[in-house]
Amino acid sequence: MTRRAFITGTAGFIGFHLAELLLQEGWQVAGYDGMTSYYDLRLKERRHAILCQHAGFRATEAMLEDEAALAAAVESAAPDVIVHLAAQAGVRYSLENPRAYIDANIVGTFNVMEAARRAGVAHLLMASTSSVYGANTEMPFAESQKADTPLTIYAATKKATEAMGHSWAHIHGIPITMFRFFTVYGPWGRPDMAPIRFAKGIAEGKPIDIYNNGEMWRDFTYVSDLVRAIRLLIDAVPGGPETAVEGDSLSPVAPFRVVNIGNSTSVRLLDFIEAIEQELGARAIRNYMGMQTGDVPATWADAGLLQRLTGYRPETGFREGVARFIAWYRDYYAA
Repeated sequence: MTRRAFITGTAGFIGFHLAELLLQEGWQVAGYDGMTSYYDLRLKERRHAILCQHAGFRATEAMLEDEAALAAAVESAAPDVIVHLAAQAGVRYSLENPRAYIDANIVGTFNVMEAARRAGVAHLLMASTSSVYGANTEMPFAESQKADTPLTIYAATKKATEAMGHSWAHIHGIPITMFRFFTVYGPWGRPDMAPIRFAKGIAEGKPIDIYNNGEMWRDFTYVSDLVRAIRLLIDAVPGGPETAVEGDSLSPVAPFRVVNIGNSTSVRLLDFIEAIEQELGARAIRNYMGMQTGDVPATWADAGLLQRLTGYRPETGFREGVARFIAWYRDYYAA
């Protein structure tokens, strides 16, 4: 029997890759995307055009805040699972336009949860972020740690959606998995993200801004690894105590858990930049700056729970991942 998924954000970076993976496995995928102008619409349109080459894909272009449009799209798709990836993203932009995060991430996520309740889906999976760990300094970050010190409105809205998800799972019995992403990069990435900003600056001989004078570490996670983890988590449905594994974040009162998806390695930002330089055959003009408001010096995921639930953990090293990313960058931006 063909499985059906409803994915929000299919014209976005991660949603595009997840939809493509499921389509290749024979799923029917209904996509939903607001096609906002936060970054170049042509990139979003190219992603959707690729997905539309699959007979099993169809898409609705509407905003998450449009409750009626979202509800109609979910009802029409009759999905087995919903994967909610659409959001107003970007730590830095949240300093400039915080209201966009309340509208998309909180109101929009509530609309998704309500649509999932009405559809009676077997599993609702929703994206959170490593930014919810905020001012935590104990590394690696584990799901069991408190995440009560968000440093940006972006992180605060994502933490709010985790709390909303838990209450929805408890009240309505809907199995919900929240996953916390760690610095995702790779082909078809957003142009506002650091990897493309670095590649573009280096390729064009323009200065690149490097915050905290380069004293930054990130758990860089290659996008194909990330969506493989999401795919496997679709089948790791949270339920009662019998679904628990060692060190689980499974709620004692709801079919709800939180799972880190990261590479389990903290890479020095300057080493990541040097890998991009090597692939492009050019040196960066480095503009060292202080720490930006809301940023953190380091992230590092404990992905042990993911592995215990699925038998899998991301493993693409950053040099291999950068090589693949730059190969795509050369091809896409030369076109």
